[in-house]
Amino acid sequence: MSEMVRLYERPRNQSTYMIAGWEQWADAGENSSGLPAYLIEHLGARRIGELQCDECYLFQMPGTHHLMRPQVKVKNGHTQSMSEHRNELWYTSIGDKGLLIFIGEEPHLHEKAYADAFFDLAEDCAVQRIVSVGGVYGAMPFEKEREISCVYSLPRMRQELGRYAMRFSGYEGGTTIGNYLAYRAELRGIEMVVMNAFSPAYEFSRMGITVQAMRVEQDWKSWYDLMRRIDYMFGLEMDLSDLEERAQELTDAWLAKVEELETKHPDLGVKEYLAGLAANYTERPF
Repeated sequence: MSEMVRLYERPRNQSTYMIAGWEQWADAGENSSGLPAYLIEHLGARRIGELQCDECYLFQMPGTHHLMRPQVKVKNGHTQSMSEHRNELWYTSIGDKGLLIFIGEEPHLHEKAYADAFFDLAEDCAVQRIVSVGGVYGAMPFEKEREISCVYSLPRMRQELGRYAMRFSGYEGGTTIGNYLAYRAELRGIEMVVMNAFSPAYEFSRMGITVQAMRVEQDWKSWYDLMRRIDYMFGLEMDLSDLEERAQELTDAWLAKVEELETKHPDLGVKEYLAGLAANYTERPF
């Protein structure tokens, strides 16, 4: 057991699953950081463990200034608060099943030790499968079901995952924390799925528009589409009506934004641009 692991309670469910997210690079739409935080609050989960891994983080690098430093709040010369790196494990039960929710911060270094500690934590809680959630920005219709790509740890999982209306990733480049952990999970024989949902983002700079970019900052639609698949995969039968309602409110708000933009800048053909995206978009309904 890694010395980083602190576990204060062990779930005793017959079946236990984990959803994991991070403050990380692949966090478009806050799919990785926001969705786990929402679930913790919405489900009334309680904190049962954490990773204490300060050695995995840098205080600063030349030229980054505020990027990595802890955030402090001082009043009248006295420190009121100081931010700390958090890698916490939360727990709730749904029926006879246990759901663990991990929310952390992507490590800066010692990633192998971090991965070992993360999987030690999961194994000590007898987790059957881990799903990591993330997000990537792309030009896609905001009203359509989000495209979700996946990476899996064990080859035997491929046939099952083909039923969840996801695209198998063919990405090459700098790894995300999810992809790195999926690689390490295979070495330990652990089932892990990385789900990255594409959140809408539009770049209008070439059109000469004063509002040069639009993107969904908190993508409730992605959260809903991710959770529909995760809920079915884990057999939780969760009530997702709140997420569904928020997803519809998001779509309605963006429809209003598009109407406003079209009214202010009719010569730019924003609706035509979005219609072109929709015409070339292949929806994978789940």
